[in-house]
Amino acid sequence: MATTEFHNKLVSIANTQYTQYRYFRENQNPLMSQINRYWKDLGFHFPGVQTPWSAVFVSWCVKTAGATEVEFAYAKAHSEFVYQAIANTKKGVGLTKAFPPAEYAPQPGDIIQNNRSGNDYDFAFAASHRSYESHSAIVVEVGSRGTERYAKTIGGNESDSVGMKEVPLDKEGFINDVHKIYISVLQINL
Repeated sequence: MATTEFHNKLVSIANTQYTQYRYFRENQNPLMSQINRYWKDLGFHFPGVQTPWSAVFVSWCVKTAGATEVEFAYAKAHSEFVYQAIANTKKGVGLTKAFPPAEYAPQPGDIIQNNRSGNDYDFAFAASHRSYESHSAIVVEVGSRGTERYAKTIGGNESDSVGMKEVPLDKEGFINDVHKIYISVLQINL
């Protein structure tokens, strides 16, 4: 899929959030005030920073880039928007699709979902469950250093801040998931 204006905006928004807030913890301003904004801009009640806010971060970035709630299911939990994206893919409808990590190479503007807390959920599990613990982050760059390929992601509530990580990719550009921690890759077709 070609990178679109929407994808460029989503990447820019995620990068800006990272640049502005990476040195602050969730219980420090200005990040704490911004987390409050993430919740409220989506129409959610802000429960405080002790409640996981990573899905709200992703949803806020997607909304701010221009996706409507019909185009992307804003949610308080990653599993909710992933479940909807998988259902869209199965039915051949909607603008947000989800794929197993071994079947789709992530691109800037996509969202990578992974396990957390030692869980080992896979794509089949995600397709049949709307509620489970997971994490996701926005792909802001795909690149290589020598023979090593990677996808850089930016996510919320990573070490209690806005964080950046690198996801290893194989030579074809698919997630190199040797530890079986990745669940899905979401593609937003706007």
